[in-house]
Amino acid sequence: MIFRRYIHKEIAEKLGWIIGLLLLVLTSHRFVGYLADAAVGELPGELLFQLLGMKMLASLPKLLPVALFLAVILALSRLSQDKELIIVSAAGVPSAFPFWAVSQFALAFAVLIVIISFFIAPRAELQVAKLREQAKVEADVSGISAGQFREFSQGERVVYVEQLSLDKSSMLNVFLQLRQDENLGVLNAARAHYVFSPGSGSRYVVFEQGRRYIGSPGDKDYQITKYRTYAVLLDDEEQKAPPAKLELLPTSELLGATQPGHKAEMQWRISYVLTGLLLPLLAVALTRFAFSERRYTFILIAIMIYFIYSNLLGISKSLVRRDKLSPYIGLWWVHLLLLLVIILIIKLPAIRRWYRSRKIKATDAVVR
Repeated sequence: MIFRRYIHKEIAEKLGWIIGLLLLVLTSHRFVGYLADAAVGELPGELLFQLLGMKMLASLPKLLPVALFLAVILALSRLSQDKELIIVSAAGVPSAFPFWAVSQFALAFAVLIVIISFFIAPRAELQVAKLREQAKVEADVSGISAGQFREFSQGERVVYVEQLSLDKSSMLNVFLQLRQDENLGVLNAARAHYVFSPGSGSRYVVFEQGRRYIGSPGDKDYQITKYRTYAVLLDDEEQKAPPAKLELLPTSELLGATQPGHKAEMQWRISYVLTGLLLPLLAVALTRFAFSERRYTFILIAIMIYFIYSNLLGISKSLVRRDKLSPYIGLWWVHLLLLLVIILIIKLPAIRRWYRSRKIKATDAVVR
Protein backbone atom coordinates (compact mmCIF):
# COMPACT_ATOMS: atom_id res chain seq x y z
CA MET A 1 0.00 0.00 0.00
CA ILE A 2 1.25 3.47 -0.88
CA PHE A 3 0.54 4.99 2.53
CA ARG A 4 2.38 2.15 4.28
CA ARG A 5 5.46 2.71 2.13
CA TYR A 6 5.15 6.42 2.83
CA ILE A 7 5.21 5.83 6.60
CA HIS A 8 8.17 3.45 6.23
CA LYS A 9 10.03 6.05 4.20
CA GLU A 10 9.43 8.73 6.83
CA ILE A 11 10.64 6.45 9.62
CA ALA A 12 13.69 5.30 7.63
CA GLU A 13 14.75 8.88 6.90
CA LYS A 14 14.45 9.93 10.53
CA LEU A 15 16.13 6.71 11.65
CA GLY A 16 19.18 7.29 9.47
CA TRP A 17 19.68 10.81 10.83
CA ILE A 18 19.18 9.74 14.45
CA ILE A 19 21.57 6.77 14.25
CA GLY A 20 24.17 8.98 12.62
CA LEU A 21 23.75 11.65 15.29
CA LEU A 22 23.90 9.17 18.19
CA LEU A 23 26.98 7.48 16.72
CA LEU A 24 28.62 10.87 16.23
CA VAL A 25 28.01 11.85 19.86
CA LEU A 26 29.16 8.48 21.20
CA THR A 27 32.18 8.36 18.89
CA SER A 28 33.25 11.85 19.91
CA HIS A 29 33.00 10.95 23.58
CA ARG A 30 34.93 7.71 23.17
CA PHE A 31 37.51 9.30 20.90
CA VAL A 32 38.35 11.96 23.48
CA GLY A 33 38.84 9.27 26.14
CA TYR A 34 41.00 7.09 23.90
CA LEU A 35 42.99 10.11 22.77
CA ALA A 36 43.75 10.92 26.42
CA ASP A 37 44.91 7.33 26.96
CA ALA A 38 47.13 7.57 23.88
CA ALA A 39 48.58 10.86 25.09
CA VAL A 40 49.79 9.30 28.36
CA GLY A 41 51.13 6.21 26.60
CA GLU A 42 48.46 3.75 27.76
CA LEU A 43 47.10 3.23 24.23
CA PRO A 44 49.29 2.98 21.11
CA GLY A 45 48.17 5.37 18.39
CA GLU A 46 47.87 2.65 15.74
CA LEU A 47 45.27 0.84 17.85
CA LEU A 48 43.13 3.89 18.53
CA PHE A 49 40.84 3.73 15.50
CA GLN A 50 40.57 -0.07 15.63
CA LEU A 51 39.45 0.11 19.25
CA LEU A 52 37.04 2.94 18.45
CA GLY A 53 35.45 1.04 15.55
CA MET A 54 34.99 -2.16 17.55
CA LYS A 55 33.50 -0.22 20.47
CA MET A 56 30.97 1.41 18.16
CA LEU A 57 29.88 -1.99 16.86
CA ALA A 58 29.54 -3.27 20.42
CA SER A 59 27.38 -0.25 21.33
CA LEU A 60 24.93 -0.63 18.43
CA PRO A 61 22.44 -2.93 20.27
CA LYS A 62 21.91 -0.17 22.85
CA LEU A 63 21.49 2.56 20.24
CA LEU A 64 19.24 0.92 17.66
CA PRO A 65 16.04 0.47 19.74
CA VAL A 66 16.28 4.04 21.06
CA ALA A 67 16.94 5.37 17.57
CA LEU A 68 13.89 3.55 16.19
CA PHE A 69 11.77 4.84 19.09
CA LEU A 70 12.73 8.46 18.37
CA ALA A 71 12.35 7.97 14.61
CA VAL A 72 8.76 6.71 14.96
CA ILE A 73 7.90 9.59 17.29
CA LEU A 74 9.32 12.21 14.94
CA ALA A 75 7.83 10.65 11.80
CA LEU A 76 4.31 10.28 13.18
CA SER A 77 4.50 13.69 14.86
CA ARG A 78 5.27 15.26 11.52
CA LEU A 79 2.40 13.39 9.84
CA SER A 80 0.06 14.39 12.64
CA GLN A 81 1.14 18.02 12.59
CA ASP A 82 0.52 18.24 8.84
CA LYS A 83 -2.90 16.57 9.31
CA GLU A 84 -1.92 13.78 6.93
CA LEU A 85 -3.06 11.04 9.30
CA ILE A 86 -6.41 12.72 9.78
CA ILE A 87 -6.89 13.08 6.02
CA VAL A 88 -6.02 9.44 5.41
CA SER A 89 -8.36 8.39 8.22
CA ALA A 90 -11.17 10.42 6.65
CA ALA A 91 -10.46 8.64 3.35
CA GLY A 92 -11.36 5.31 4.94
CA VAL A 93 -8.03 4.02 6.22
CA PRO A 94 -8.54 2.25 9.59
CA SER A 95 -7.31 4.12 12.66
CA ALA A 96 -5.19 1.09 13.59
CA PHE A 97 -3.28 1.24 10.31
CA PRO A 98 -0.27 3.15 11.78
CA PHE A 99 0.16 0.31 14.28
CA TRP A 100 0.38 -2.28 11.52
CA ALA A 101 2.69 -0.16 9.38
CA VAL A 102 5.06 0.56 12.25
CA SER A 103 4.91 -3.08 13.44
CA GLN A 104 6.01 -4.30 10.01
CA PHE A 105 8.93 -1.87 10.00
CA ALA A 106 9.86 -2.82 13.58
CA LEU A 107 9.80 -6.55 12.76
CA ALA A 108 12.15 -6.05 9.82
CA PHE A 109 14.40 -3.86 11.97
CA ALA A 110 14.34 -6.46 14.77
CA VAL A 111 16.09 -8.92 12.44
CA LEU A 112 19.00 -6.48 12.23
CA ILE A 113 19.00 -6.10 16.02
CA VAL A 114 19.09 -9.91 16.43
CA ILE A 115 22.09 -10.23 14.12
CA ILE A 116 24.00 -7.43 15.84
CA SER A 117 23.15 -8.17 19.48
CA PHE A 118 23.50 -11.97 19.23
CA PHE A 119 26.50 -12.30 16.93
CA ILE A 120 28.28 -9.08 15.94
CA ALA A 121 28.32 -7.21 19.28
CA PRO A 122 29.82 -10.10 21.35
CA ARG A 123 32.59 -10.54 18.80
CA ALA A 124 33.21 -6.80 18.81
CA GLU A 125 33.39 -6.80 22.63
CA LEU A 126 35.88 -9.68 22.47
CA GLN A 127 37.96 -7.80 19.94
CA VAL A 128 37.89 -4.72 22.19
CA ALA A 129 39.21 -6.83 25.08
CA LYS A 130 41.98 -8.24 22.88
CA LEU A 131 42.96 -4.79 21.68
CA ARG A 132 43.02 -3.56 25.27
CA GLU A 133 45.34 -6.43 26.23
CA GLN A 134 47.55 -5.71 23.25
CA ALA A 135 47.60 -2.03 24.17
CA LYS A 136 48.57 -2.91 27.74
CA VAL A 137 51.48 -5.05 26.57
CA GLU A 138 52.67 -2.49 24.03
CA ALA A 139 52.32 0.29 26.60
CA ASP A 140 54.53 -1.70 28.97
CA VAL A 141 57.20 -2.06 26.32
CA SER A 142 56.94 1.54 25.22
CA GLY A 143 57.17 2.57 28.90
CA ILE A 144 60.69 1.14 29.11
CA SER A 145 63.43 3.49 28.05
CA ALA A 146 66.70 2.17 26.74
CA GLY A 147 69.54 2.52 29.22
CA GLN A 148 67.26 2.87 32.28
CA PHE A 149 66.19 0.50 35.08
CA ARG A 150 62.53 -0.25 35.73
CA GLU A 151 61.07 -1.94 38.79
CA PHE A 152 58.19 -4.43 38.92
CA SER A 153 56.38 -6.21 41.77
CA GLN A 154 57.33 -3.56 44.32
CA GLY A 155 61.02 -3.76 43.58
CA GLU A 156 61.29 -7.55 43.65
CA ARG A 157 62.12 -7.55 39.94
CA VAL A 158 64.32 -5.01 38.18
CA VAL A 159 64.68 -4.86 34.38
CA TYR A 160 67.36 -3.11 32.40
CA VAL A 161 67.19 -2.82 28.61
CA GLU A 162 70.09 -1.70 26.48
CA GLN A 163 67.90 -0.86 23.48
CA LEU A 164 64.48 -1.49 21.91
CA SER A 165 63.73 -3.00 18.52
CA LEU A 166 62.72 -0.71 15.68
CA ASP A 167 59.03 -1.66 15.95
CA LYS A 168 59.08 -1.24 19.78
CA SER A 169 57.67 -4.76 20.22
CA SER A 170 60.70 -6.36 21.86
CA MET A 171 63.76 -5.52 23.94
CA LEU A 172 67.39 -6.22 23.05
CA ASN A 173 70.26 -7.08 25.40
CA VAL A 174 68.12 -7.40 28.52
CA PHE A 175 69.15 -7.75 32.15
CA LEU A 176 66.78 -8.90 34.93
CA GLN A 177 67.40 -9.12 38.66
CA LEU A 178 64.85 -10.97 40.83
CA ARG A 179 64.64 -12.09 44.43
CA GLN A 180 63.31 -15.52 45.41
CA ASP A 181 63.20 -15.88 49.21
CA GLU A 182 66.85 -15.34 50.25
CA ASN A 183 68.29 -16.07 46.82
CA LEU A 184 69.18 -13.47 44.27
CA GLY A 185 68.70 -14.32 40.60
CA VAL A 186 70.14 -12.60 37.58
CA LEU A 187 69.20 -13.19 33.95
CA ASN A 188 70.59 -11.82 30.78
CA ALA A 189 69.23 -12.38 27.29
CA ALA A 190 69.81 -11.27 23.75
CA ARG A 191 66.08 -10.53 23.25
CA ALA A 192 62.92 -10.37 25.37
CA HIS A 193 59.26 -9.46 24.93
CA TYR A 194 56.11 -9.13 27.03
CA VAL A 195 53.33 -11.72 27.13
CA PHE A 196 49.92 -11.11 28.73
CA SER A 197 47.79 -14.03 29.96
CA PRO A 198 44.07 -13.18 29.46
CA GLY A 199 42.91 -16.02 31.69
CA SER A 200 44.79 -14.98 34.83
CA GLY A 201 45.55 -11.36 34.04
CA SER A 202 49.27 -11.97 34.70
CA ARG A 203 52.15 -10.49 32.74
CA TYR A 204 55.39 -12.22 31.82
CA VAL A 205 58.69 -11.33 30.24
CA VAL A 206 59.86 -14.05 27.86
CA PHE A 207 63.66 -14.10 27.54
CA GLU A 208 65.41 -15.67 24.56
CA GLN A 209 68.99 -16.89 24.17
CA GLY A 210 70.57 -16.12 27.53
CA ARG A 211 71.88 -17.33 30.90
CA ARG A 212 70.39 -17.52 34.37
CA TYR A 213 72.41 -17.12 37.60
CA ILE A 214 70.88 -18.05 41.00
CA GLY A 215 72.53 -17.98 44.43
CA SER A 216 72.95 -16.16 47.77
CA PRO A 217 75.02 -12.97 47.90
CA GLY A 218 78.51 -13.75 49.26
CA ASP A 219 78.39 -17.46 48.41
CA LYS A 220 80.24 -19.11 45.55
CA ASP A 221 77.78 -21.91 44.76
CA TYR A 222 75.85 -20.11 42.07
CA GLN A 223 73.71 -22.10 39.64
CA ILE A 224 74.27 -21.15 36.02
CA THR A 225 71.73 -22.25 33.45
CA LYS A 226 71.88 -21.62 29.75
CA TYR A 227 68.45 -21.43 28.13
CA ARG A 228 66.82 -20.86 24.78
CA THR A 229 63.51 -19.50 26.15
CA TYR A 230 62.70 -18.52 29.73
CA ALA A 231 59.56 -16.77 31.08
CA VAL A 232 59.49 -14.72 34.29
CA LEU A 233 56.32 -13.55 36.01
CA LEU A 234 56.29 -9.79 36.52
CA ASP A 235 52.85 -8.97 37.96
CA ASP A 236 50.45 -11.61 39.24
CA GLU A 237 46.93 -10.22 38.87
CA GLU A 238 45.16 -13.51 39.43
CA GLN A 239 43.88 -12.59 42.87
CA LYS A 240 42.58 -9.19 41.89
CA ALA A 241 41.65 -9.82 38.26
CA PRO A 242 37.97 -9.12 37.59
CA PRO A 243 35.77 -11.95 36.37
CA ALA A 244 35.52 -12.46 32.66
CA LYS A 245 32.94 -10.19 31.07
CA LEU A 246 29.80 -12.01 30.08
CA GLU A 247 29.40 -9.57 27.19
CA LEU A 248 32.35 -11.31 25.52
CA LEU A 249 30.74 -14.75 25.50
CA PRO A 250 29.16 -16.00 22.27
CA THR A 251 25.41 -16.49 22.28
CA SER A 252 25.78 -20.24 21.67
CA GLU A 253 27.61 -20.55 25.00
CA LEU A 254 24.89 -18.64 26.85
CA LEU A 255 22.04 -20.78 25.52
CA GLY A 256 22.90 -23.92 27.48
CA ALA A 257 24.34 -22.20 30.55
CA THR A 258 22.73 -22.58 33.99
CA GLN A 259 24.64 -19.88 35.89
CA PRO A 260 22.55 -16.84 36.90
CA GLY A 261 24.97 -14.43 35.26
CA HIS A 262 24.79 -16.26 31.94
CA LYS A 263 20.99 -16.32 32.06
CA ALA A 264 20.89 -12.62 32.85
CA GLU A 265 23.17 -11.86 29.91
CA MET A 266 21.06 -13.96 27.55
CA GLN A 267 17.86 -12.26 28.65
CA TRP A 268 19.60 -8.90 28.27
CA ARG A 269 20.42 -9.65 24.64
CA ILE A 270 16.86 -10.78 23.99
CA SER A 271 15.70 -7.56 25.63
CA TYR A 272 17.35 -5.54 22.87
CA VAL A 273 15.05 -7.27 20.37
CA LEU A 274 11.92 -6.93 22.51
CA THR A 275 12.74 -3.29 23.15
CA GLY A 276 13.04 -2.72 19.42
CA LEU A 277 9.52 -4.14 19.02
CA LEU A 278 7.77 -2.55 22.00
CA LEU A 279 9.16 0.99 21.92
CA PRO A 280 7.85 1.74 18.39
CA LEU A 281 4.38 0.57 19.48
CA LEU A 282 4.64 2.85 22.51
CA ALA A 283 5.53 5.72 20.19
CA VAL A 284 2.49 5.04 17.99
CA ALA A 285 0.20 4.81 21.02
CA LEU A 286 1.50 8.08 22.48
CA THR A 287 1.36 9.86 19.14
CA ARG A 288 -2.19 8.66 18.51
CA PHE A 289 -3.28 9.71 21.97
CA ALA A 290 -1.61 13.09 21.47
CA PHE A 291 -3.87 14.06 18.56
CA SER A 292 -6.37 15.60 20.94
CA GLU A 293 -3.85 16.61 23.61
CA ARG A 294 -1.33 19.40 23.99
CA ARG A 295 1.29 19.23 21.27
CA TYR A 296 4.66 17.71 22.18
CA THR A 297 3.55 16.87 25.72
CA PHE A 298 3.63 13.20 24.76
CA ILE A 299 7.34 13.47 23.89
CA LEU A 300 8.13 14.22 27.53
CA ILE A 301 5.86 11.35 28.59
CA ALA A 302 7.61 9.04 26.12
CA ILE A 303 11.05 9.94 27.48
CA MET A 304 9.91 9.39 31.07
CA ILE A 305 8.42 5.98 30.23
CA TYR A 306 11.59 4.97 28.40
CA PHE A 307 13.89 5.88 31.29
CA ILE A 308 11.71 4.04 33.80
CA TYR A 309 11.60 1.02 31.48
CA SER A 310 15.37 1.09 30.89
CA ASN A 311 16.18 1.42 34.59
CA LEU A 312 13.85 -1.44 35.52
CA LEU A 313 15.59 -3.64 32.95
CA GLY A 314 18.99 -2.77 34.38
CA ILE A 315 17.86 -3.43 37.96
CA SER A 316 16.28 -6.76 36.99
CA LYS A 317 19.42 -7.84 35.15
CA SER A 318 21.54 -7.05 38.20
CA LEU A 319 19.20 -8.99 40.49
CA VAL A 320 19.17 -12.04 38.21
CA ARG A 321 22.95 -11.90 37.89
CA ARG A 322 23.35 -11.94 41.68
CA ASP A 323 20.74 -14.70 41.98
CA LYS A 324 18.40 -12.41 43.90
CA LEU A 325 15.61 -12.77 41.31
CA SER A 326 14.42 -15.93 39.62
CA PRO A 327 15.41 -16.18 35.94
CA TYR A 328 11.84 -17.26 35.22
CA ILE A 329 10.75 -13.77 36.27
CA GLY A 330 13.96 -12.14 35.13
CA LEU A 331 13.54 -9.27 32.73
CA TRP A 332 10.30 -10.62 31.29
CA TRP A 333 8.06 -8.82 33.78
CA VAL A 334 9.46 -5.44 32.67
CA HIS A 335 8.54 -6.10 29.04
CA LEU A 336 5.10 -7.30 30.12
CA LEU A 337 4.64 -4.14 32.17
CA LEU A 338 5.49 -1.96 29.17
CA LEU A 339 3.06 -3.93 27.02
CA LEU A 340 0.31 -3.32 29.58
CA VAL A 341 1.17 0.41 29.58
CA ILE A 342 0.87 0.48 25.78
CA ILE A 343 -2.53 -1.23 25.94
CA LEU A 344 -3.65 1.19 28.65
CA ILE A 345 -2.61 4.21 26.57
CA ILE A 346 -4.48 2.83 23.54
CA LYS A 347 -7.60 2.17 25.58
CA LEU A 348 -7.40 5.43 27.56
CA PRO A 349 -9.72 7.45 25.26
CA ALA A 350 -12.33 4.68 25.45
CA ILE A 351 -11.93 4.52 29.23
CA ARG A 352 -12.41 8.27 29.47
CA ARG A 353 -15.53 8.13 27.32
CA TRP A 354 -16.90 5.29 29.43
CA TYR A 355 -16.18 7.23 32.61
CA ARG A 356 -17.86 10.38 31.29
CA SER A 357 -20.92 8.50 30.12
CA ARG A 358 -21.20 6.78 33.50
CA LYS A 359 -20.82 10.11 35.26
CA ILE A 360 -23.54 11.64 33.07
CA LYS A 361 -25.88 8.73 33.78
CA ALA A 362 -25.25 9.08 37.50
CA THR A 363 -25.98 12.81 37.31
CA ASP A 364 -29.23 12.17 35.40
CA ALA A 365 -30.28 9.61 37.98
CA VAL A 366 -29.72 12.11 40.81
CA VAL A 367 -31.70 14.82 38.97
CA ARG A 368 -34.65 12.48 38.44
